[in-house]
Amino acid sequence: MGTPAAPELLRVPREAAGARLDRWLAGAIGATAERTRWLVETGRVRIRGKTCSPHRKLFGGEEVAVERPAPRAAEASGPALAVLYDDADCLVVAKPPGLAVEASAPGGASAVAAASRLGSFDVDGRAVPGLPHRLDRDTSGALLLARHDRALAALRAAFEAGAVEKEYLALVGGAPPREGRLDTPYGRDPADPRRFTTRFPSARRARLSWTVERALRGAALLRVRLETGRTHQIRVQLAEAGFPVLGDAAYGVRADAIARQALHAARLAFPRPSDGAPVEVRAPLPEDLERAIAALAG
Repeated sequence: MGTPAAPELLRVPREAAGARLDRWLAGAIGATAERTRWLVETGRVRIRGKTCSPHRKLFGGEEVAVERPAPRAAEASGPALAVLYDDADCLVVAKPPGLAVEASAPGGASAVAAASRLGSFDVDGRAVPGLPHRLDRDTSGALLLARHDRALAALRAAFEAGAVEKEYLALVGGAPPREGRLDTPYGRDPADPRRFTTRFPSARRARLSWTVERALRGAALLRVRLETGRTHQIRVQLAEAGFPVLGDAAYGVRADAIARQALHAARLAFPRPSDGAPVEVRAPLPEDLERAIAALAG
Protein backbone atom coordinates (compact mmCIF):
# COMPACT_ATOMS: atom_id res chain seq x y z
CA MET A 1 0.00 0.00 0.00
CA GLY A 2 1.33 3.43 -0.96
CA THR A 3 1.64 6.22 1.60
CA PRO A 4 -1.40 8.55 1.56
CA ALA A 5 -0.76 12.04 0.27
CA ALA A 6 -2.43 15.14 1.75
CA PRO A 7 -6.18 15.02 1.11
CA GLU A 8 -7.38 16.57 -2.13
CA LEU A 9 -10.38 18.83 -1.46
CA LEU A 10 -13.12 18.92 -4.10
CA ARG A 11 -16.27 21.04 -4.10
CA VAL A 12 -19.37 19.33 -5.54
CA PRO A 13 -21.05 21.68 -8.02
CA ARG A 14 -24.72 22.49 -7.50
CA GLU A 15 -25.62 20.88 -10.83
CA ALA A 16 -24.31 17.54 -9.53
CA ALA A 17 -27.13 17.35 -6.94
CA GLY A 18 -28.70 13.90 -6.99
CA ALA A 19 -25.67 12.18 -8.51
CA ARG A 20 -24.09 9.14 -6.87
CA LEU A 21 -20.83 9.88 -5.08
CA ASP A 22 -18.77 7.20 -6.86
CA ARG A 23 -19.96 8.17 -10.34
CA TRP A 24 -19.40 11.90 -9.84
CA LEU A 25 -16.03 11.33 -8.18
CA ALA A 26 -14.74 9.11 -11.01
CA GLY A 27 -15.18 11.99 -13.44
CA ALA A 28 -13.91 14.61 -11.02
CA ILE A 29 -10.59 12.90 -10.35
CA GLY A 30 -10.22 11.09 -13.69
CA ALA A 31 -10.18 7.59 -12.20
CA THR A 32 -11.67 4.30 -13.32
CA ALA A 33 -14.92 3.14 -11.70
CA GLU A 34 -13.04 0.31 -9.96
CA ARG A 35 -10.42 2.66 -8.53
CA THR A 36 -13.03 5.16 -7.33
CA ARG A 37 -15.11 2.49 -5.63
CA TRP A 38 -11.99 1.20 -3.87
CA LEU A 39 -11.12 4.68 -2.60
CA VAL A 40 -14.61 5.14 -1.17
CA GLU A 41 -14.94 1.64 0.30
CA THR A 42 -11.55 1.82 2.04
CA GLY A 43 -12.38 5.09 3.81
CA ARG A 44 -10.22 7.37 1.67
CA VAL A 45 -13.16 9.59 0.71
CA ARG A 46 -14.83 11.72 3.41
CA ILE A 47 -17.60 14.27 3.55
CA ARG A 48 -17.72 16.43 6.69
CA GLY A 49 -15.01 14.18 8.13
CA LYS A 50 -17.08 11.00 7.75
CA THR A 51 -16.60 8.02 5.46
CA CYS A 52 -19.29 7.37 2.88
CA SER A 53 -21.00 4.72 0.79
CA PRO A 54 -20.21 4.71 -2.94
CA HIS A 55 -23.97 5.02 -3.56
CA ARG A 56 -24.41 8.15 -1.43
CA LYS A 57 -26.50 10.80 -3.16
CA LEU A 58 -24.90 14.23 -3.40
CA PHE A 59 -26.73 17.45 -2.51
CA GLY A 60 -24.38 19.85 -4.31
CA GLY A 61 -22.07 22.30 -2.62
CA GLU A 62 -20.50 19.88 -0.15
CA GLU A 63 -16.72 19.46 0.16
CA VAL A 64 -15.25 16.03 -0.53
CA ALA A 65 -11.81 15.08 0.83
CA VAL A 66 -9.98 12.40 -1.15
CA GLU A 67 -6.77 10.66 -0.05
CA ARG A 68 -5.05 9.00 -2.97
CA PRO A 69 -2.08 6.77 -2.06
CA ALA A 70 1.10 7.18 -4.08
CA PRO A 71 1.36 4.56 -6.83
CA ARG A 72 2.77 1.21 -5.78
CA ALA A 73 5.76 0.08 -7.80
CA ALA A 74 5.52 -3.16 -9.74
CA GLU A 75 8.32 -5.58 -10.46
CA ALA A 76 9.45 -5.03 -14.04
CA SER A 77 10.24 -8.22 -15.90
CA GLY A 78 10.40 -9.40 -19.48
CA PRO A 79 12.24 -8.24 -22.58
CA ALA A 80 12.93 -4.66 -23.57
CA LEU A 81 10.11 -3.34 -25.73
CA ALA A 82 10.47 -1.11 -28.79
CA VAL A 83 8.52 2.13 -28.34
CA LEU A 84 6.38 3.12 -31.34
CA TYR A 85 4.66 6.16 -29.79
CA ASP A 86 4.89 7.96 -26.45
CA ASP A 87 3.24 10.97 -24.83
CA ALA A 88 1.99 12.06 -21.39
CA ASP A 89 -1.22 10.03 -21.77
CA CYS A 90 -0.29 6.82 -23.50
CA LEU A 91 2.36 4.58 -24.94
CA VAL A 92 2.40 2.20 -27.91
CA VAL A 93 4.95 -0.62 -27.87
CA ALA A 94 5.82 -3.39 -30.29
CA LYS A 95 4.84 -6.57 -28.45
CA PRO A 96 6.95 -9.53 -29.56
CA PRO A 97 5.29 -12.90 -30.19
CA GLY A 98 5.28 -15.29 -27.23
CA LEU A 99 4.98 -12.57 -24.58
CA ALA A 100 1.72 -12.40 -22.61
CA VAL A 101 0.13 -8.99 -22.20
CA GLU A 102 -0.46 -9.66 -18.50
CA ALA A 103 1.40 -12.16 -16.31
CA SER A 104 -0.56 -15.22 -15.14
CA ALA A 105 1.32 -15.17 -11.81
CA PRO A 106 2.87 -12.34 -9.74
CA GLY A 107 6.34 -11.42 -10.96
CA GLY A 108 5.92 -13.24 -14.29
CA ALA A 109 7.13 -11.76 -17.55
CA SER A 110 4.53 -9.72 -19.43
CA ALA A 111 4.22 -6.74 -21.73
CA VAL A 112 2.66 -4.70 -18.91
CA ALA A 113 5.55 -5.48 -16.55
CA ALA A 114 8.16 -4.73 -19.20
CA ALA A 115 6.44 -1.48 -20.21
CA SER A 116 6.39 -0.30 -16.59
CA ARG A 117 10.10 0.52 -17.02
CA LEU A 118 9.22 3.09 -19.67
CA GLY A 119 8.44 6.21 -17.68
CA SER A 120 5.75 7.15 -15.17
CA PHE A 121 2.42 5.33 -14.75
CA ASP A 122 -0.42 5.59 -12.24
CA VAL A 123 -3.31 3.28 -13.05
CA ASP A 124 -5.63 2.18 -10.26
CA GLY A 125 -2.97 3.21 -7.75
CA ARG A 126 -0.19 1.11 -9.26
CA ALA A 127 2.87 2.22 -11.20
CA VAL A 128 1.89 0.09 -14.19
CA PRO A 129 0.24 0.82 -17.55
CA GLY A 130 -3.49 0.44 -18.12
CA LEU A 131 -4.90 -1.83 -20.83
CA PRO A 132 -7.62 -0.45 -23.10
CA HIS A 133 -7.24 -3.53 -25.35
CA ARG A 134 -5.28 -6.78 -25.53
CA LEU A 135 -3.36 -9.00 -27.93
CA ASP A 136 -3.06 -12.79 -27.77
CA ARG A 137 0.25 -14.11 -26.43
CA ASP A 138 1.38 -15.28 -29.87
CA THR A 139 0.16 -12.22 -31.78
CA SER A 140 2.84 -9.60 -32.36
CA GLY A 141 2.52 -5.90 -33.00
CA ALA A 142 1.19 -2.59 -31.71
CA LEU A 143 -0.07 -2.64 -28.12
CA LEU A 144 -1.62 0.55 -26.73
CA LEU A 145 -1.13 1.31 -23.02
CA ALA A 146 -2.50 4.12 -20.83
CA ARG A 147 -0.31 6.09 -18.42
CA HIS A 148 -3.07 7.14 -15.99
CA ASP A 149 -6.72 6.53 -15.13
CA ARG A 150 -8.16 9.41 -17.14
CA ALA A 151 -6.35 8.28 -20.30
CA LEU A 152 -7.45 4.68 -19.70
CA ALA A 153 -11.10 5.71 -19.43
CA ALA A 154 -10.85 7.83 -22.60
CA LEU A 155 -9.17 5.06 -24.61
CA ARG A 156 -11.65 2.42 -23.45
CA ALA A 157 -14.49 4.72 -24.49
CA ALA A 158 -12.84 5.22 -27.90
CA PHE A 159 -12.60 1.46 -28.46
CA GLU A 160 -16.22 1.00 -27.34
CA ALA A 161 -17.40 3.75 -29.70
CA GLY A 162 -15.52 2.30 -32.69
CA ALA A 163 -13.24 5.34 -32.86
CA VAL A 164 -10.07 3.19 -32.98
CA GLU A 165 -8.92 1.74 -36.31
CA LYS A 166 -7.20 -1.66 -36.04
CA GLU A 167 -5.40 -3.32 -38.94
CA TYR A 168 -3.63 -6.68 -38.82
CA LEU A 169 -1.45 -8.62 -41.23
CA ALA A 170 -2.43 -12.29 -41.36
CA LEU A 171 -0.62 -15.06 -43.22
CA VAL A 172 -3.35 -17.52 -44.22
CA GLY A 173 -3.68 -20.75 -46.12
CA GLY A 174 -5.59 -21.04 -49.38
CA ALA A 175 -6.37 -18.50 -52.08
CA PRO A 176 -8.79 -15.90 -50.70
CA PRO A 177 -10.39 -13.41 -53.10
CA ARG A 178 -8.63 -10.10 -53.58
CA GLU A 179 -11.08 -8.40 -51.23
CA GLY A 180 -13.62 -9.74 -48.78
CA ARG A 181 -15.81 -8.94 -45.81
CA LEU A 182 -17.30 -11.13 -43.08
CA ASP A 183 -20.31 -10.25 -40.92
CA THR A 184 -21.27 -13.27 -38.82
CA PRO A 185 -22.75 -14.38 -35.52
CA TYR A 186 -20.09 -14.85 -32.85
CA GLY A 187 -20.03 -16.70 -29.56
CA ARG A 188 -18.54 -19.51 -27.51
CA ASP A 189 -18.56 -22.97 -29.05
CA PRO A 190 -21.15 -25.08 -27.16
CA ALA A 191 -18.88 -28.12 -27.60
CA ASP A 192 -15.84 -26.37 -26.08
CA PRO A 193 -16.36 -23.11 -24.14
CA ARG A 194 -12.65 -22.29 -24.46
CA ARG A 195 -13.17 -21.78 -28.19
CA PHE A 196 -15.27 -19.36 -30.24
CA THR A 197 -17.30 -19.93 -33.39
CA THR A 198 -19.49 -18.26 -36.03
CA ARG A 199 -21.55 -21.41 -36.64
CA PHE A 200 -24.35 -20.94 -34.10
CA PRO A 201 -27.02 -18.23 -33.80
CA SER A 202 -25.93 -15.40 -31.50
CA ALA A 203 -27.02 -11.86 -30.70
CA ARG A 204 -23.36 -10.81 -30.93
CA ARG A 205 -21.93 -10.04 -34.37
CA ALA A 206 -18.36 -10.00 -35.61
CA ARG A 207 -17.27 -7.96 -38.63
CA LEU A 208 -14.01 -7.63 -40.52
CA SER A 209 -12.79 -6.94 -44.04
CA TRP A 210 -9.58 -7.79 -45.87
CA THR A 211 -7.50 -7.10 -48.93
CA VAL A 212 -4.76 -9.38 -50.25
CA GLU A 213 -1.37 -7.76 -49.78
CA ARG A 214 0.55 -10.56 -51.45
CA ALA A 215 -0.35 -13.88 -53.05
CA LEU A 216 2.06 -16.67 -52.05
CA ARG A 217 2.57 -20.36 -52.70
CA GLY A 218 -0.54 -22.00 -51.23
CA ALA A 219 -1.04 -19.00 -48.99
CA ALA A 220 -1.70 -15.26 -48.93
CA LEU A 221 -0.76 -12.28 -46.81
CA LEU A 222 -3.94 -10.40 -45.88
CA ARG A 223 -4.39 -6.90 -44.49
CA VAL A 224 -7.35 -7.30 -42.17
CA ARG A 225 -9.37 -4.41 -40.79
CA LEU A 226 -11.38 -5.17 -37.65
CA GLU A 227 -14.75 -3.51 -37.29
CA THR A 228 -15.46 -5.29 -34.00
CA GLY A 229 -12.99 -6.57 -31.40
CA ARG A 230 -14.12 -10.04 -30.37
CA THR A 231 -11.79 -12.48 -28.63
CA HIS A 232 -9.88 -14.58 -31.23
CA GLN A 233 -12.04 -12.94 -33.92
CA ILE A 234 -9.63 -12.86 -36.88
CA ARG A 235 -8.43 -16.40 -36.24
CA VAL A 236 -11.97 -17.79 -35.95
CA GLN A 237 -13.65 -15.94 -38.80
CA LEU A 238 -10.89 -16.57 -41.33
CA ALA A 239 -10.58 -20.25 -40.37
CA GLU A 240 -14.32 -20.85 -40.67
CA ALA A 241 -14.36 -18.97 -44.00
CA GLY A 242 -11.76 -21.42 -45.35
CA PHE A 243 -8.61 -19.30 -44.95
CA PRO A 244 -6.99 -20.39 -41.65
CA VAL A 245 -4.16 -18.41 -40.09
CA LEU A 246 -0.95 -20.38 -40.54
CA GLY A 247 0.67 -21.66 -37.36
CA ASP A 248 -2.53 -21.33 -35.33
CA ALA A 249 -2.78 -24.58 -33.39
CA ALA A 250 -6.29 -23.81 -32.07
CA TYR A 251 -8.20 -22.70 -35.18
CA GLY A 252 -5.78 -22.73 -38.10
CA VAL A 253 -3.20 -25.13 -39.45
CA ARG A 254 0.32 -25.93 -38.35
CA ALA A 255 2.96 -24.67 -40.75
CA ASP A 256 6.62 -25.41 -41.31
CA ALA A 257 7.23 -21.76 -42.17
CA ILE A 258 6.29 -20.36 -38.73
CA ALA A 259 6.01 -21.79 -35.23
CA ARG A 260 3.22 -19.49 -33.95
CA GLN A 261 0.02 -17.99 -35.30
CA ALA A 262 1.02 -15.71 -38.17
CA LEU A 263 -0.92 -12.67 -36.98
CA HIS A 264 0.52 -9.18 -36.50
CA ALA A 265 -1.16 -5.98 -35.21
CA ALA A 266 0.25 -3.72 -37.92
CA ARG A 267 -1.58 -0.41 -37.46
CA LEU A 268 -3.49 1.49 -34.77
CA ALA A 269 -5.19 4.86 -35.24
CA PHE A 270 -6.86 6.47 -32.22
CA PRO A 271 -7.85 9.85 -30.77
CA ARG A 272 -5.26 11.19 -28.32
CA PRO A 273 -6.86 11.22 -24.84
CA SER A 274 -5.79 14.75 -23.94
CA ASP A 275 -7.29 16.59 -26.92
CA GLY A 276 -8.75 14.10 -29.41
CA ALA A 277 -6.02 14.73 -32.01
CA PRO A 278 -5.60 11.76 -34.38
CA VAL A 279 -2.64 9.45 -33.75
CA GLU A 280 -1.54 6.75 -36.20
CA VAL A 281 1.06 4.11 -35.32
CA ARG A 282 2.50 1.30 -37.46
CA ALA A 283 4.43 -1.69 -36.17
CA PRO A 284 7.10 -3.28 -38.41
CA LEU A 285 6.90 -6.98 -39.15
CA PRO A 286 8.88 -9.20 -36.77
CA GLU A 287 11.64 -11.37 -38.21
CA ASP A 288 9.79 -14.70 -37.93
CA LEU A 289 6.88 -13.42 -40.03
CA GLU A 290 9.23 -11.90 -42.61
CA ARG A 291 11.02 -15.27 -42.89
CA ALA A 292 7.72 -17.12 -43.30
CA ILE A 293 6.62 -14.81 -46.11
CA ALA A 294 9.96 -15.22 -47.85
CA ALA A 295 9.77 -19.03 -47.56
CA LEU A 296 6.28 -19.10 -49.10
CA ALA A 297 7.22 -16.70 -51.91
CA GLY A 298 9.67 -19.13 -53.48
